[in-house]
Amino acid sequence: MSKTNTAFNSSHHSKEPTNTRRSFLKGALSTAAVATVATATSSNILASSHVSMAGVIYTKENPGKWAKKVGGHLPKITIDGQKVTLNTDHGMSTKHFIVRHTLVSQDGEVLGEKTFTPDDEEAISSYTLPEGYKGKLYATSFCNKHDFWLAETKV
Repeated sequence: MSKTNTAFNSSHHSKEPTNTRRSFLKGALSTAAVATVATATSSNILASSHVSMAGVIYTKENPGKWAKKVGGHLPKITIDGQKVTLNTDHGMSTKHFIVRHTLVSQDGEVLGEKTFTPDDEEAISSYTLPEGYKGKLYATSFCNKHDFWLAETKV
């Protein structure tokens, strides 16, 4: 679905409010992902269990007010060799959709990110790991109604 994103982005001028909001959201979510990983790795706990992150970042273990929403919001991570696929099993409509996926290494490096639109059929993204990568991976999924979700795995 990247053709849709590319066509959409290239047809808008940077001065338009939609593109400005989209750029702001992209930057804010990337920053939040890196901050989340930094907090998680420095304290050896998931950021959402840290008092300052409660109600901001949700996980399977700490879904907060969204306990009934885990299945459709927590990104599922599949690893096949050096290929990592994130899948958030969530409907995509104008009123309710997954906005973004981000994949972050254990040291806080953003390995990949994808922004979705309501026109995308599904929230699936794929990334290639750096050659020989070993360690934790953090995947984020952001829903426009049910907030920021974090999953982790180890390679």
